[in-house]
Amino acid sequence: MRLVVDCRYVRRDGRHDGISRFSAGITAALGRLHPLTMLIDDPRQLALLPALPYLVIRPPAHPLEPLISGVIRRRARPDVLYSPMQTTGSIGRRYGYVPTLHDLIYYRHRTPPAEFAWWVRLLWRLAYLSTLPQRVLLDRGDEVVTVSATTAAQIAEHRLTARRVTVVPNAADVAPLDAVAPGPRSRSLIYMGAFIGYKNVETLVRAVALLPEYELHLLSPIDAPVRRGLQVVAPAARLHFHDGVTDAEYVALLDDAVALVSASRDEGFGIPVVEAMTRGVPVVLSDIPIFREVGGDAALYADPDDPASFATAVHALERPGEWNARSKAALAQAATFTWDASAARLLPVLQRVAAARRRSG
Repeated sequence: MRLVVDCRYVRRDGRHDGISRFSAGITAALGRLHPLTMLIDDPRQLALLPALPYLVIRPPAHPLEPLISGVIRRRARPDVLYSPMQTTGSIGRRYGYVPTLHDLIYYRHRTPPAEFAWWVRLLWRLAYLSTLPQRVLLDRGDEVVTVSATTAAQIAEHRLTARRVTVVPNAADVAPLDAVAPGPRSRSLIYMGAFIGYKNVETLVRAVALLPEYELHLLSPIDAPVRRGLQVVAPAARLHFHDGVTDAEYVALLDDAVALVSASRDEGFGIPVVEAMTRGVPVVLSDIPIFREVGGDAALYADPDDPASFATAVHALERPGEWNARSKAALAQAATFTWDASAARLLPVLQRVAAARRRSG
């Protein structure tokens, strides 16, 4: 089987976002199981990718992206193409194709990422006015992958595709601990994530105002107006804005934290949750289905509309033995999410699609 993976969604600036991390992680693990060729559009992407064969083609935001299959067919000659997104062009393809749908968040929260070109943002908004474009994209694949059982259920509920859907979960890149390392720890809480509406960071700020002995560390890059807005939500809250951290800084902050917190109202998966649990850090999360799936019995859950419930959950970690018990449970839960395990789920899908293509001629 000649396997090709579309890695054009990997970032060029040396720092992963969610899709970039998934692309790199699953590609590296797949490459340990089967030979493959990566598709990139910029050599800078190689800094975040495994040392595997690659081809450079045009970027996925190109206006001719719907016709990219002709380029892929001529240059890569795949038996099957795996894409970590659902938007890889597929018109005229003559090879197996498996796309990935991560979540349905943007049907409920339609604002596109600001870094996209204006015409991409316009198409984005139009695409999410109806489920029809999504159905067309998914049904152009031979099978479909998604990253959680929660999203798989939503795909079925909205009848987004007639294709077979397989869950291939996300995983964490941070090194796992072998055993609980309880401290000493500072009274710090970690938030790793974007500052957009559905992430509901304001609830965390209000919760920290009820926890005067704690400080909330907000790690991601943040625009100055958004920062000022959070600072006035609850002036008594102790907030530390990092405006971006390196991987090493991230791990050091996790290893000093009491908990990672998220009051998000919607998620596709929640990689920071797994990253924290991988380091034995308890997690306090909004009580939504995807967090129940990822956090399991290891997590503490709170009402995303109630800052006091988040404060109560954090205080619960102060009970004798509670932090250690949650830390051990977090390590066990995180061990169920690995890139190697996810690749082992994905490879049979790709082999099945390639075999079906060969049989159909």
